[in-house]
Amino acid sequence: MSSPSVTNKQGREVDASLLDRFAAIVGNKYLITDPAEQEPYLIEPRGLYHGQTPAVLRPGTVTEVAAILKLANETRTPVVPQGGNTGLVAGQIPHAGDLVLSLNRLDRIREVDATSNTMTCDAGVILAKAQEAAAAAERLFPLSLAAEGSCTIGGNLATNAGGTAVLAYGNARDLVLGLEVVLADGRVWNGLSKLKKDNTGYDLKNLFIGAEGTLGVITAAVLKLYPRPRAVETAFVGLASPADALALFSLAGERAGGTVTSFELMSRTSVAFALRHGPGCRDPLGAPHPWYVLIELSSQAAGLRGALEDLLTAAVEQGRVADATIAASLDQRKAFWHVRDMLSDVQRFEGGSIKHDVSVPVAAVPDFIAQASAAVETLIPGCRPAAFGHLGDGNVHFNVSQPIGADTAPYLARWDDMGAAVNRIVTQLHGSISAEHGIGQLKRDLLPEVKDTVALELMRAVKRTLDPNGILNPGKVL
Repeated sequence: MSSPSVTNKQGREVDASLLDRFAAIVGNKYLITDPAEQEPYLIEPRGLYHGQTPAVLRPGTVTEVAAILKLANETRTPVVPQGGNTGLVAGQIPHAGDLVLSLNRLDRIREVDATSNTMTCDAGVILAKAQEAAAAAERLFPLSLAAEGSCTIGGNLATNAGGTAVLAYGNARDLVLGLEVVLADGRVWNGLSKLKKDNTGYDLKNLFIGAEGTLGVITAAVLKLYPRPRAVETAFVGLASPADALALFSLAGERAGGTVTSFELMSRTSVAFALRHGPGCRDPLGAPHPWYVLIELSSQAAGLRGALEDLLTAAVEQGRVADATIAASLDQRKAFWHVRDMLSDVQRFEGGSIKHDVSVPVAAVPDFIAQASAAVETLIPGCRPAAFGHLGDGNVHFNVSQPIGADTAPYLARWDDMGAAVNRIVTQLHGSISAEHGIGQLKRDLLPEVKDTVALELMRAVKRTLDPNGILNPGKVL
């Protein structure tokens, strides 16, 4: 080591001899202390948080993870678990002085069992790789989100990720049968069960899914697989309002039932950003519309195209749809989804964006968008709401770009003011301030304002029981 100790901003010191003990577990090659090499682990995608760490540890086995946590617990050394570093609430970013525990070397798919419709994989497996492994066995792993090329299974489970197929398959929590978890004291819980029925006590896995690494470190999971759809039909629809989109959703439920696997709502503002800045993005329709829906039907049986055509025809006759086009090829379907997937990333080209990941009852989505838009435009005249999200499960990404020509820093300084205005409406509509991104650092201080007090007491009691020394992802969630 080049210096006897590493000091963080709060004045705590991590002795070089302790770092040597961690290096002995993972090997010198996999303990990163060089600031330039650490940088990718210290800043989250939006650039809102920048952490500091004495070292990034990159274990290659569950045994090494267990040894790291055992030593960290004995020495009261805080540890921040990290997967693909795609989280949007800074749950994976260390405070100054916390060690980063990167799990991206645990990237083995242990088994694909097509008969049981399960896949067992390490926490560091990239989501897209898991999808590909399922497809190779003629199966579907339905978790899908824009960051699937870089996010990991462990991170998806730690945050209970949502995505575009929640309507049909549920959140990440609903796609798990079993877990392997390293506890704060280094013990390993082997809960890698394929069983769909097991009534032998508490469902422990759901303590760790969505806990953001504050209760234990997920190192592997048994995931549910589904038959791969034989027929998929996708349409890009233009309409006048979220109320029309909601009516189309209800009609789709009546006409297409369980074949509706995605139903994405997009404002013209958000789509216009994608068309302006997204590489390869083209307007799917001939003229602009105030709102859009991307609807997808999937099934094992043929005949979906006729069902989708009948649905859209009925919606046009009811005055709910102004225009629509059905993908005529796989490339066109990919082009539709490319526009949807670019919506978050391209907002940075329009200056500062204040983002809200919220959910309300599905029936309340139009009211939420109307009230929240009015509230933020009153607060900051000229700001540009660019709402989009998963209408089928009530999740709205209510992102608001700065006024044209405004200075970014003063605008972003109003984040808390705008958040308070939006969250008041969410609360009034009996919604949640975090639909799929989690709490992390970004929303930690808001949680006591919206969470039931008894629920918070129970959460704190669980944390004290599983992590009495407070070494796991301190300062996050609670």
